This record gives sequence, C-alpha cells and structure tokens, in this order.
Amino acid sequence: MSHRKLGFLGAGQMARALAAGFVRAGLVEAASVVAYDPDASAAEQFARELGGARCLDSNAQVVQAADVVFLAVKPSQVGPVAEQVGGRLAEDRLLVSIAAGIGLSSLTQRFGTERVIRVMPNTPCLIGQGAAAYARGRGATDDDRLLVDRLMNSVGIAMAVDEGLLDAVTGLSGSGPAFVFTVIEALADGGVRMGLPRNVAMALAAQTVRGAAQMVLDENVHPAELRDRVASPGGTTIAGIEAIEHHGMRAALMAAVRAAADRSKELAAQ
Repeated sequence: MSHRKLGFLGAGQMARALAAGFVRAGLVEAASVVAYDPDASAAEQFARELGGARCLDSNAQVVQAADVVFLAVKPSQVGPVAEQVGGRLAEDRLLVSIAAGIGLSSLTQRFGTERVIRVMPNTPCLIGQGAAAYARGRGATDDDRLLVDRLMNSVGIAMAVDEGLLDAVTGLSGSGPAFVFTVIEALADGGVRMGLPRNVAMALAAQTVRGAAQMVLDENVHPAELRDRVASPGGTTIAGIEAIEHHGMRAALMAAVRAAADRSKELAAQ
C-alpha cells in the first residue's frame, strides 16, 4: 500500500504518532503524507518529525491530495472542518475518523460520504503500543477495512467491532491509559510509604505493570489464573489482594470505564 497518499486533517500529537508509525512500518512513504493544521507550530512539528511529509495550506487541499483522509481533530472542531471539506470527498477517497464520540451517521451527514471508518485509538500509539478498535460505515469496502486494520495494527493492536461498542472501547482502552497511570502512581506511592526512594519505586511500579500486561498478552490465559500463580496460601500477595478487595479497587476501575463510556455517549449526543 506504499503507493497510497495519506492526508491528515489536523496535525496534533495523535496525527503525528499515527503518521510516524505508518512510515516506520513501511506502509507509506513520508513523501506521500500531507497534513493541515491551523496551528502553524503543530504543522511545522508534523513536517519536521516525519521528515519528508508536507503541510498544505488548507483542509481542502489535503482532501484533494490524499487517497485516505484521517480526521484527526477534537470533536468540537469536526463541524468547522466539515464545512470546509464537506462534499469535496470524491468516491475514491476513504475518510478515517479518530474524533472521539462522533458517530458514523453524523460523519456521513457532515462530510457527504458513506465511505467512512471510525477508529478509537489511544495514546500508547505514540510508542507503537496502541490499543484501537474500529467500525466501518456502509460505504466502506472490505479493502478499506483491511487497509485500516493493517495501518492501525502497525502502531499496536486493532480490532473490528460494531459501532455500538465504540463507546465501551473509549471507556476501556481510550481512557484506560490514564487509569493505568493512576495505578502506577499508587503502587509507587505504596513503595515510598514503605521506605523506597521515589525513583526506585516508580521504576519498579512501571516495569511491574508492563511485565504483567505482557504476560497476559503472551500467555493468553485469564488474568485470574496468572494472579493465582503468584498468590500462595498465607503469603504476602494474598494479603495484598485482600486489601485491594476491601478498598474497592476492582469496583473503582469498573466504574471508571463505565463513567468514561457514558461520557463518550453524551459527547456523541451533543
């Protein structure tokens, strides 16, 4: 697919992460990537970090130049961008939206095309460790789905879901990194409370979460089974797990996912 031209409506952090990841994976050449952002500094950083990508003078120019157009703006900016490019998307252009909470029907209405795929990525895409899900509009072809699947899997993992589940994805993996950062901070604080230097506690906490997550992915077994391997009878770990259950960490994380998913639904209704 290296012959394709990718365009980004918006050149912020997520746009840069995705574009750089696609180039790094060899799926597209930097010279085949274009973008526009009204913030000149964001546009300059996009071009600088991708080394060969071009920033154009308008969103309309991006739509004309690219085969695959990524809508990479905040939800509040979708309306103004649609006013600039709506109706300009030719039938041979694919629109890929990473704007949180904006549904396929709304995108179709605003941009005048049914050839749309909606993607919910997350910030670990910045380091090639993203977790994303996507849903396609009625006009998106099987080839379009395969293309987006390949692109998003180049910066982490990506899964196809029904659009009705994307709010749940937003609550889980979209907002999830912030929840995990909170867990890492809390683990480190616990280590500091017990006498560890802050830098040592933070490094141990972060690596512990990283290693545990990798075990879940590599071994493909339920986390409870991995937990039980560590929690020996009468030992230190089971004492800690009892404290976790007593203080409601499990319920708190479940509630966090639900609250974020509910907020995603509210944003979509605005």
